[in-house]
Amino acid sequence: MVRQGEELQPQGVELETREQLSAPQEVVQDAGEKQVDQMVEAARSDGESKLEAAATESLAAKTAVPIERKTVNYSQYVNPGPLVDPHFQFPDPVKPDLRKWIDTEHWWMFPDPIDNIHVRLTSFCVFVLALTVVLNHSKNEDTWYIIPVILGDFVLRTLFGPTPLSPFGMVANAILFAFRVQPDYVPSKAKRFSFFLGSFLCTVLTTLHFGIDSSLKQGPLLVLTVFTGLESIGGFCIGCWFFATFFKLRDRWYLRKDYSKLRSEPNVAYERFFKLVDNQLPEHNHGFDFDMIVIGGGSGGLSASKEAARLHKKVAVLDYVQGSPSGTTWGLGGTCVNVGCIPKKLMHTAALMGDTVRQVKHYGWKISTGGSGEVDLQHSWTALRDNVHQHIDSLNEGYIRGLRSSKVQYINGYGSFKDAHTIEVRGANGEVQEITGRRILIAVGGTPVFPNIPGAKEYGISSDDVFTLEKPPGRTVIVGASYIALETAGFLRGLGFEVTVLVRSIVLRGFDRDMADRVQKCLIEEGVKFISGMVPTAVEKKEGGTLCVVAKPSKGGDAEVTELPCDTVLFAVGRKPTTAGLHLERAGVHVNKNMKIFTYRERTTVPHIYAVGDCVDGCPELTPVAIKAGLLLAKRLYNKSDVLMDYNFIPTTVFTPIEYGSIGFTEEQAIEAFGDENIEVFHSEFTPLENYLCEPSRTGYAKVIVNYLDKERVIGFHYFGPNAGEVTQGFGAALRSGMKKAMFDSVVGIHPTCAEEMVSLRRTKRSGVDPVKTGC
Repeated sequence: MVRQGEELQPQGVELETREQLSAPQEVVQDAGEKQVDQMVEAARSDGESKLEAAATESLAAKTAVPIERKTVNYSQYVNPGPLVDPHFQFPDPVKPDLRKWIDTEHWWMFPDPIDNIHVRLTSFCVFVLALTVVLNHSKNEDTWYIIPVILGDFVLRTLFGPTPLSPFGMVANAILFAFRVQPDYVPSKAKRFSFFLGSFLCTVLTTLHFGIDSSLKQGPLLVLTVFTGLESIGGFCIGCWFFATFFKLRDRWYLRKDYSKLRSEPNVAYERFFKLVDNQLPEHNHGFDFDMIVIGGGSGGLSASKEAARLHKKVAVLDYVQGSPSGTTWGLGGTCVNVGCIPKKLMHTAALMGDTVRQVKHYGWKISTGGSGEVDLQHSWTALRDNVHQHIDSLNEGYIRGLRSSKVQYINGYGSFKDAHTIEVRGANGEVQEITGRRILIAVGGTPVFPNIPGAKEYGISSDDVFTLEKPPGRTVIVGASYIALETAGFLRGLGFEVTVLVRSIVLRGFDRDMADRVQKCLIEEGVKFISGMVPTAVEKKEGGTLCVVAKPSKGGDAEVTELPCDTVLFAVGRKPTTAGLHLERAGVHVNKNMKIFTYRERTTVPHIYAVGDCVDGCPELTPVAIKAGLLLAKRLYNKSDVLMDYNFIPTTVFTPIEYGSIGFTEEQAIEAFGDENIEVFHSEFTPLENYLCEPSRTGYAKVIVNYLDKERVIGFHYFGPNAGEVTQGFGAALRSGMKKAMFDSVVGIHPTCAEEMVSLRRTKRSGVDPVKTGC
C-alpha cells in the first residue's frame, strides 16, 4: 500500500532502461501504467484477490514523480573495514616544540639526509671559495647577490645544523633527490629536469659573462679559468637552490595541509606519514634476518608469505597451535583448514547425502527398508571423523611442501615481540631463539570463547573440538545462535543426533532478519529445537556421565530455571583474537579493548608491522578475506601494486541444511542508510525443481535490494536455497561492479536452475503481491 505524501518511484513498477530513469514525468507514468497492466493480468491469473494491490500500484504510478539520482559511497555503510586507532595522538603542528619533536622522534617527516659536520664543512668551503670570487671581481656589480646567500647559509648551518630551508641545504637535497632510490622521495622527471636545467643555464650564463666581460684583461688565462670555474659552481648552486626551494616549499605546504587533517582525517595522515617511515629502511641489505616474518600459519599468513617469496623475498612463517581447553590440537593451515570451513563443509555434505538417500525412493530408486517402509540408515561417526581428518592431514602436508617449494622458512614455534623488529620464538621443546625482520605480519587469527560460568571449560567443547570427538556427540546442546552454531546444529541433526539450540536473543545477528528467520524455520522443520530468551548459568555433570545445562531467562525476572540434560555441550558464543601472548606493547602496536589490532590498509600503529585476518579490528571474520588481504598486501609491498583490499560487498554463505548466501546490504541496513522510501526489495519464493518430488517439498527464497538514489543499483543480494555458495559466488562480481537492476533483468537465465530466480525477480515487497512463484 502507498503511504500518503510518499514521493517514490512507482511501487512495484520496473523501469527497464536507463533512459526511462531520466524520462519526463509523463513518460514515467506511461511506462508505469503499461507495466501495471501487465501485473493486473498476472494477478488475474493468480486470483481475483490480488487485483486490489495492482490497482493501488496503478494509482501510485499515475501520481509518482521522478526522484533525484546521485552516486553513493557505500563504504561508509557496509563493512567499513579496519580503522586507525582513534586514541593514537599526532602532535599539534602549532606547538613551539614541533621542531624538537620532529628532530628527536619523527625526523622522517622533514628529511634532510646530510650529516651535520659534512654540511658545515661544505658550507664553509663554498663560503670561502665564493667569497674569493666576489673579492676578485669586486668591480663586477653582477656578483653582489651571492654575498647574502653565502653568509646567510653559513650562519644557519653553523648555528642550527642542517635546516632544509637554507640555500645549500636545498642544493644538497636536490642532488640527493636526483639519485636516491626512495619510493616516496624520488622526484618526478619534471622535477629532475627542472633542477638540472636551471643549474645548466646558470652555469652557461655565468661562463659567458666571464668570457665576455673579463676576457684576458684581468690576468693570466689560468687565473681566469679558476675564477670562471668557481663562479660556475656558484651558478650551479644558485640554480639548484632556486628550483629545489620552490618544490621543497610546495611539498612543505602540502605536508602542512596534511597536518591540518590529523584531527579531521586521521587515516589520511596516518597512512602518508607511516608509509614514509617504513620507506626509510632500505629494501635490500637492511641487516635483518628476513625481509618478512609472518606470525601465524593460517590462511592469511600463508597467502602473504608465499606471494612475498614468489617476489624473491626471504620469508619466515611462525606457527604454533596451543590447542583448545579440551586438548584439541592441529597442524599447519589455521582454523579454516583444520577445525573450520573444511571439516564443516565435509560434515555438512555428509548430512546432505543422508537426506538424499532418504529421498531417492521418490525418484524411483528401490532400496532395502525396515518394516515401517522407511530407509534404515546407519551412520558411523568414527568413519566420518577419520576420513575427514585423513583429508586434513593431507592438506597440512601439502602446505608444508608448498612453503618449502616457495623457499619460505617454516618454524614450528610460538612467536612474540621482543622489540619492533625482533621476534622471540619458543619451540615445542622450550628452546628460545631470536630472529629479526625488516617487516612483520601478524596473522594469528582467533579462537572460540567460553562463558564465565561453572563447568563451561571443564565439560563443554567448542567448534575446535566437535570434529575430533572420540565418540558420537549424542544429545547436543549448542549455546549460541551465530552462523557457526546453526551450521553445527544443521549437520549434527542431519547425521541423526538430537540437537537443542539455546538462544539469548536472536539468531544470525548481523544478517538479514527475514533470511535469518527462514534459516531458523528450516532448522526447526529438520527437527532442531530452539529455546529462545535463555542463557546458561552452569554446566553440571550428573551420575552416569551425562551433562546438564542450567539456564535462566536472559532478561532476568523470576522465571523458573531450566535444566537441559545432554551428552555434549558446545559453546558457539563468539571468538576472540589470539593476540594476548604476542607482547604487542613491546613493539608499540595498539589494540582495542577486545584485543583486536587497529590497522589502516593492513598497517598497524607501527609503520613496518602489518596485520590481516580475524585479529584485525573491524575486519570481517572470513577466511577468503584474510587470504585476499594478505595477497594484496604482499603485492603492494614488493611488487609496486596499488590495489587495496576492499571490504565492501563481500559474498558469504551459511551452510545450514538449506543454504543461505548473501552479498552487501541487509534490508535493515539499507533502510537505515538510505531511507525506506529510497529502496525497493524484489523477491520471490520458489520451489527448486529437484525438491518437487521430495517429501517434504522444501522451498527457496530470492531477494535483491535496489537503491533508487543510485540509478537502481543492486546493493543487497540474498539467496536461500540449494548450492547457495556456488550461486552467491557467481553474483559477487556483479554486485562489486555496480550492477543495476535493469542489467539483472537483461540477463538470460539458465533453465531450469535456482540461480535463474535471481535474474527473474519482478514482484516487490511494497506492492503486497504474494511472492510465491507458480509454474516453472
